[in-house]
Amino acid sequence: MTPTVDQAEEMRRLRWQCRRGMLELDLLLIQFLEKGYNRMSGKGKSAFSRLLGYQDQVIYDWLTRQAVPADPELRETVRKIREVGGS
Repeated sequence: MTPTVDQAEEMRRLRWQCRRGMLELDLLLIQFLEKGYNRMSGKGKSAFSRLLGYQDQVIYDWLTRQAVPADPELRETVRKIREVGGS
């Protein structure tokens, strides 16, 4: 199925937001965007978008298990990113 113009624009926007100041985050987030994002529910996609609004160090701490998001939807999103990233 070919993505609509809106879907393609959303993916471009998300790809840009996945570009971070830390190479490790760039790699994990873009890999998830390419391999896991489209399998998420609407609620999950919304949580991923919210996650991208956090500072790099906060996201990094979540993804490296140094901290845990208080929000259950963000915890599930972090789990899925780790799963796709193999960590």
